[in-house]
Amino acid sequence: MDMKVVTSKDVQIAVNAKSGMISALLVKPQNAKALLVIAHGAGAGMRHRFMEDTAAKLAELGVATLRYQFPYMEKRIKRPDSESTLTDTVRAAVATAKKLAGDLPLFAGGKSMGGRMTSLAAAKQSLDGARGLIYFGFPLHAAGNPGAERGNHLSEIDVPMPFLQGSRDALADLKLLKPLCKKLGKQSELIVIDGGDHSFHMLKSSGKSDDAALGAVTKKAAAWMAKNF
Repeated sequence: MDMKVVTSKDVQIAVNAKSGMISALLVKPQNAKALLVIAHGAGAGMRHRFMEDTAAKLAELGVATLRYQFPYMEKRIKRPDSESTLTDTVRAAVATAKKLAGDLPLFAGGKSMGGRMTSLAAAKQSLDGARGLIYFGFPLHAAGNPGAERGNHLSEIDVPMPFLQGSRDALADLKLLKPLCKKLGKQSELIVIDGGDHSFHMLKSSGKSDDAALGAVTKKAAAWMAKNF
């Protein structure tokens, strides 16, 4: 990433009286065509390598990102917050991003739990200004316990949603995710990264690197946003 044409800015977001303030980071290329609000997964915060690399690769493709911490991660607590606190945080982050976006088309989503919480927030009430939700490894079920109940709320969302999933994702059996996406119809698009796991890690036997896989993921995400400006 050419730092001469990309700016990074620390941002503070007020969630609510109970949760207080959280940290966020805006990464914006000069040629930005869209802004993606992206939430982290359950076990790692916004500065995890996956989040860093995703933001960097999206910047190279002309997509600005606002990634943020959930309150428990901000407080360095291992146990995630309640669903209501997590979805309140998503809503606060999107509201802040809307102010920062200016004329840029706005999208929201996240990695694993972050994507699921974004979807739950949007199912309860539309996220103001968000033209679509992007899931980087949607956690449809717990590992080793397949089921599709976690996807029941997705039909309540009124914007399009691409699911970027690894074919080896232990948290999203494609035999369950494919019919779910089909049921959602034109609202959804399933984009499978062949050989990738839940974090798009590739087996050595595949002959493909993790970096190449993430590059494919971000290109797919950027291309999808370009179609939905």
